[in-house]
Amino acid sequence: MSSCDITTSGEKNDTAQQSTAGRLLFILKTRGPQTISALANLAGTGTENIRQQLQKSVTEGLVEPYLTEKKPKAGRPVQFWQLTDKGNSRFPDTHAELTATLLRHMNKLEASLTDRIIALREQEVLDTYRAAMQDMTAVEQRIACLSQLRSEEGYMSEWRSEPDGTWLLIENHCPICAAAAVCQGFCRSELTIFQTILGDGCKIERCEHILLGARRCAYRITPVT
Repeated sequence: MSSCDITTSGEKNDTAQQSTAGRLLFILKTRGPQTISALANLAGTGTENIRQQLQKSVTEGLVEPYLTEKKPKAGRPVQFWQLTDKGNSRFPDTHAELTATLLRHMNKLEASLTDRIIALREQEVLDTYRAAMQDMTAVEQRIACLSQLRSEEGYMSEWRSEPDGTWLLIENHCPICAAAAVCQGFCRSELTIFQTILGDGCKIERCEHILLGARRCAYRITPVT
């Protein structure tokens, strides 16, 4: 066995701990607030291990608990765990500070310059999406492709069909959030991109928005008959 293959039991334990901690952050980012038992089930480990990891993450300022107002049969509020701002910052934000600074400077120099840049980006994104969907005609097929493309871009996207015949496109992370906070034209542009690429066979509207305080962005897609 080579020296690269040799690890001590302590090193293995450290790696396992880091792996569990990383999974917890990912679950809370993609699934939202969870109870300890739900986290244990989703992470595939015991509740005691989850408690230990949560306490460590609390110490690091990455997660925080809160009690629901709804009470179960026992009459006690249920404790959930959620990411803090610091925990959310563990997920990439594509050169956030530099991007936001550049946009602010551009707005000062020439207000229309930012709009022109957004328009150019919009066209580039549309070209990329159209190339990926050139043989797709069904709305649901295009939604699935769009979700995959967005995940590849860092949006941690997922989608599902709803019982009422609509679809929900969910983005658990926004890698351009800093830019969008400075110039909300990016958010308007993305909604335009989605509507254009999915076509006239549906109507799309944003129903959850990170910039308005939601933990994610979500889009309701309704078929047009």
